[in-house]
Amino acid sequence: MTTLYQDHQHLPLSLKLQKIFSLTRSTKTFSLLFQTMNTQPILKNIFNHIQLNPKEVDYFISLLHYKKIKRKEFLLRQGEMCKHINYVIDGCLRVYKIDDKGIEHIIVFAMEDWWIADLPAFLTQTPATYFIDAVEKTELFQIEKSELEKAYKQVPKLERYFRILHQNAFVSHLSRLEQFIFLNAKERYIQLQKKFPALENRVPQKHIASYLGITPEFLSMLRRKLARG
Repeated sequence: MTTLYQDHQHLPLSLKLQKIFSLTRSTKTFSLLFQTMNTQPILKNIFNHIQLNPKEVDYFISLLHYKKIKRKEFLLRQGEMCKHINYVIDGCLRVYKIDDKGIEHIIVFAMEDWWIADLPAFLTQTPATYFIDAVEKTELFQIEKSELEKAYKQVPKLERYFRILHQNAFVSHLSRLEQFIFLNAKERYIQLQKKFPALENRVPQKHIASYLGITPEFLSMLRRKLARG
C-alpha cells in the first residue's frame, strides 16, 4: 500500500501539507501542539528535501519543544553544553565569539526558517565555543540531541534531512571564509545586502559591522560612499 504522500505526488506542497494535517490533526500529539503554534513552515522546510507520511510527520512533531526568548536573552553561552538544535519560527538570533579584548565577532545571523546551533558542540556534545542570543524576541522549535539520535533510527529519512542541513551549513561556512580572504569590506557589505536585504532594518549597525569584521564607524563611511554612488 502506498503512503498518502506518495499518492499525492502531483499536488502542490501546500495541498500535500493540508492532506497531512487532515489525517494527523486528530492525534493527541499533533492537536496539542497545533493549538498553540503553526508547524506548517517547518514542515515545508522538511518537505523541500524529503518525503514523510502522516505517521512520520506526527512522530517528528512529537520531537519539537516550543521556546520563546526575549531580546538580548541567551539561548546558549560559551562553555555550556549545546543540547538542542533550534528552528527559528519568528525573530532573529546571532552566533558570536568574544575575543581577549572583549570584542564581539558575529559568525552568523539566524532568522525565520533557519536552523541554528553551535554545530560542532551539538554534534560532539562538547562545551560550546560560541554564544547565541536573541537580537529580537524570538520563537523557536527545539529538538534535543538524544531525541534526534532516536529519530534517525525511527525515521531514517530524517537523518538524510539533517545531513543536508549540515552540508549546507558547511558550504555556507566556506563561502563566508572565502569572502574574508578574497573580498574587501565594501564587497562583503554589498554581498550582505544582496543576500539579506531586510537584515539592516532588523539588526543594530554595530552587529552588522561585527559580522563584516569592521568598525561601526567604517560601516557608516561605507554607507555614505555607496549612497553617493
